[in-house]
Formats: sequence, C-alpha cells, structure tokens
Amino acid sequence: MDKTLFIKGVALEYRALTFIFLSVCIMFADARFGYLERIRYGLGFATTPVYWVADIPTRVSFWIDDVFVSRTDLLEENDNLRADLLIAQRELQLLESLVSENNRLLALNEATQGINGAVLAAEIINISPDPYSKRVLLNKGARDGVFIGQALLDANGLMGQVDEVLPYTAWVLLITDSHHVTPVEVNRNGERALARGSRTTATELELEFVTQTQDMRAGDRLVSSGMGQVYPKNYPVAEIISVYADPGQDFATVRARPLAQLESTRHVMLVYNNASVQLSDLPAALPLDTALEVPLDTETSPLDAAPEAVESATVAAEEAPLVRETVE
Repeated sequence: MDKTLFIKGVALEYRALTFIFLSVCIMFADARFGYLERIRYGLGFATTPVYWVADIPTRVSFWIDDVFVSRTDLLEENDNLRADLLIAQRELQLLESLVSENNRLLALNEATQGINGAVLAAEIINISPDPYSKRVLLNKGARDGVFIGQALLDANGLMGQVDEVLPYTAWVLLITDSHHVTPVEVNRNGERALARGSRTTATELELEFVTQTQDMRAGDRLVSSGMGQVYPKNYPVAEIISVYADPGQDFATVRARPLAQLESTRHVMLVYNNASVQLSDLPAALPLDTALEVPLDTETSPLDAAPEAVESATVAAEEAPLVRETVE
C-alpha cells in the first residue's frame, strides 16, 4: 500500500514537471514565432457569444438606469432652462424699458433747445382720481421754485399749467380739461383762437369762437400764441382733426388732438420765462441736461441752497395769470 502511494507521488511530480516544461516551451514558441495566434483567435471567436450572453444582465441594468436617470435629468434641465428664460425675459423687458426711457429723456432734452428760458425737469407721479378733472401730480413743488400758472411741457407739446402748489409736489391742470383754455394760433397762417378741453371727448380740444371766414383746415398745426404770457410762444399744442362750418351758425366747430402724450408721458419739464419770473432770481432753475442728473424722486431740491431767491421768484410769479375758467 505504501509502495503504491510512493509510485503515484513520483508520477505526479514528473507529470507536473512535464507540464511546466511544455508550458514554458509553448510560451517561448508563441512569443518567438506566434504559432498559437490562430488558435487563440479561433477560441476567442468561439467564446464571444458566451461573453455576450453573460453580459446581458449587466447591460440591461445599465440601460434601465440610463432611461430613468436621463428622464430625471431632462426634467431638471427643462425646469432650469424655463427659469433662465423667465429671468432673461425679465432682463430684456427691463432693458427695453430703460432704452425707451432714455429715448424719451433725449427727446425732452432736445425739445428745450428752442425755449427761451430755464426749465426744470419733473416726473408725473400720480393722476387725479376725479374722472371729470384732468390733473396730474408732479414730484416738484414750492421748494423747487414751482409756482401757480407755470407751464408744463413734454417732448411733443404743451401739456398744461400748474394750478396748485404744495411744498414738495404740485398739481397740473391739463389742456384737455374742460375748464382750461389755451391761446393758440395756426402755424400755417397765424390765425388765432382759444383751445378748450372738449366737454364731450376726454382726449381732444375744441377751438372756441372760430368764425367761418377764418382759414383753418384739418391737419393744421396749432402752436401756443404767447398771449397772456403764460406759455412759451410757438410751442406745439395740437393738430386740427376736423372743421365743420354750419351755415346756420355764427361759429365753426373745430376739433383738435393734443400733440403731447398726456396719457402716457412720465418725464416732463416746467418752464420759467421772463413774463413770470426773472432768470436771475432762479439760480436753481437748471438747464434740462443738468437737471436730469438729479434723481427725480429725491426730496432734496437744488433750490434749497437759495431760499431767498426762491421766495423772491415765487412772489414775482404770483402775478402770472392762470388761464382757467371759474365755474359758477
């Protein structure tokens, strides 16, 4: 029994040495001459389906993960893009608003070139809640040198005149108010008339006491005549839209549309002229390009440094007439 085991052990050792020797020889021959390349290629091709089948569970698992993860990522990305779009749209709207405001300010500045006198930039901050009164509230008042009867303009035309002054604000009666009368003339031929706010249409003017012999046509431009020394002369007021002459009436019916953007404008200017106040009495009535650099909503007025001049100017301005009809 022991002899058999000894013989088997020796045989196993010889076998192991033989296999090791053969392996070394095969490895040397393969590395040196590449004899086993074709055999290895054939075995690899034959075992490829086995590897592919064995990899199916892993690939299915990855595919399922990709499907659900991709959908989640897409939903998240969609939400992020939607939020970015809203922010971009808001910034675009703000930019468009700033560009529009800048254009209005530039137009307002250019409109001052033909005005003889100083102007004060102001901003409309409120409108009258009374539907029968066409009034707006400015962010400038007595401390800024504003006075009753002072003319208000925008870049397109005449808007109205101040009829109530408070320390930091002032109410302006618009030219479309039925109680307001504006002396005007036709730019084409100098025909004069009085333009009153229409009693039937809130956005139009009616020319009073226009005889049928006066030469007025639709499309004529009406400018301020300077009568009464309240408004600056030759500033645009309105454009005639219709002329109706009834043979049975003494006066023609003439309707006009204001050129000023009464319903939409925000930046305006108050005019100082020699008829209402001397320029030497208003050191703080800055040119518009300087006044616009001051924040419109500030409570600090450029006239605070010259209270005596403001008082003098206000007293002188009280003599300026207010073109407004008093209703009994």
